[in-house]
Amino acid sequence: MFNNVYPREKYLKKIRPFYDSDIIKVITGIRRCGKSFILKAIMNELIDRGIPKTQIIYIPLDRRGYKNIKTSEELETKIESMLGDDENYYLFIDEVQNVFGFESVIHAYAEEGYSIFLTGSNSYLLSDEISTKLTGRYLNFETFTLDFSEYLEMKRFFKKKIDQDIYVEFEEYILNGGFPKTIEFDDIQARQTYTRGIISEIFEKDVKTRKRISNVPVYERVQSFLLNNYSAPFSLSNLLECLEKEGYKTKATTVRGYIEDLKKAKIIYECNRFDLKSKKSLRREQKYYLSDLAIYFAMNTDNRLSYGPSLENMVYLYLASQDYQISIGKIGKLECDFITRNTSGDYAYIQVTYTMQGEDIKATERIKEREYRPFRKIRDGYPRYIVSLDRFRDQQEGVHHINAIDLFLGKEKI
Repeated sequence: MFNNVYPREKYLKKIRPFYDSDIIKVITGIRRCGKSFILKAIMNELIDRGIPKTQIIYIPLDRRGYKNIKTSEELETKIESMLGDDENYYLFIDEVQNVFGFESVIHAYAEEGYSIFLTGSNSYLLSDEISTKLTGRYLNFETFTLDFSEYLEMKRFFKKKIDQDIYVEFEEYILNGGFPKTIEFDDIQARQTYTRGIISEIFEKDVKTRKRISNVPVYERVQSFLLNNYSAPFSLSNLLECLEKEGYKTKATTVRGYIEDLKKAKIIYECNRFDLKSKKSLRREQKYYLSDLAIYFAMNTDNRLSYGPSLENMVYLYLASQDYQISIGKIGKLECDFITRNTSGDYAYIQVTYTMQGEDIKATERIKEREYRPFRKIRDGYPRYIVSLDRFRDQQEGVHHINAIDLFLGKEKI
C-alpha cells in the first residue's frame, strides 16, 4: 500500500496486540517524529495479513484534499463517502486535532466496532481533549524521534553510507538528531535548517493557536533558557532573576504557563526529583530534557559537543521510550542521575557520565568517587548502573558499568 516505509518495530510491537480492538489507538509525539509513517507501517501490515484495501480508511488531515475538513460534520461526511459494503473497517486519521469536535465522531465509530488509529502532534490532544471525552476508550502510545539504533537501521534501509567507526556515527547522530526526514539530507546545515523549521512550526501550530501568548519575547527567552540548560537542575527563581536582569517584566505564573506550553508541545520533558529518605517526589530543582538534541544544535550557533549533558539527555529518552518511570534521585546532599521503575515494577539506579577516565590517576580517582559515592548511600538491593562512553568497563562495588552505545544498540540492558 505504501512503499519505502521504514517499519519502527519498537512501536509497532506495542500497538500490534490492539490492531483488531475497538479501543482507540492514539499515537502522540512531537511534530515530524514519524507518527504518520507508523500509521502507514500498520496499514502495510494489515494488507500483508490479507485485509482488503476497501476495509482501510485513511484520512491524512494535513494533506491536499483533506485540509478543508475542519468540523466533526465534515469529518463524518468524508468517512461515510469512503465506506462500502464491508462489515469491518480500520479507520486511520492523521493529525486528528485539526478537526474541531472530532471526539463525538470517533466515539460513534468506535461504538460500531471500528478499529481506530489516531495521531496527534501534541499532548493538548491527549490531556485536554480526549481524556475527558473518550474516557476509558483509548490507549496512548507515546512516540519519540529515532533512537540511535533506529537511526542506523533507517540509514541502512535507505542505503545511506554508515561509517565503520560506530563512535563517528554516534557523534553525527547527536548533532543530526533523530527527526526521520533529516536522513534524506547529507548536508548538516540543511538538517539544522529543517529542524529550525520544525520548532517554528510547533510554535505557530501547537503553541500560538492553542493558547494566546501574551508576551512573545518572554516566551522565546524562556524557551531559549530551557533549551540551553537541558539536563541541568532547574530553578524557577533563577530564571525569573535572569529575566529581570535582562529587562523582561513578567510573573512566575506566566513563566510556569510557558514551560507547560513547551512540555505540551513535546519540545521538553520534565523529570522530578525523588527523595530516597522521605520517599516523596519533590517539585523543585527538577530537570528538563530535550525531545531531540538536534533542537539545541539547530537553535544555537555553537555546535561543540558537551558530552555529559548530551549523554544524560539520551539516556533519559532511551528510558522514557522503553516505558520506564523516571525520577532524579536525591540522597541527602548527593544525587543519583536516575531512579527507574520498569513495567514489572523493578527499580534500578543509574549514574551517567561521559567517561570514568581523567587526565591523570588523581583525576580518575575523583571521577570514580563522584560516580560511586551516591550508590553507597542506597540501602536496598536493587541493581546499580554507571553508563558512559568508555570502551573498557570499570566494575566495582557490585555496580554494573555499561557502554552507552551498547545500551542504545540493545547489546546491554538495564
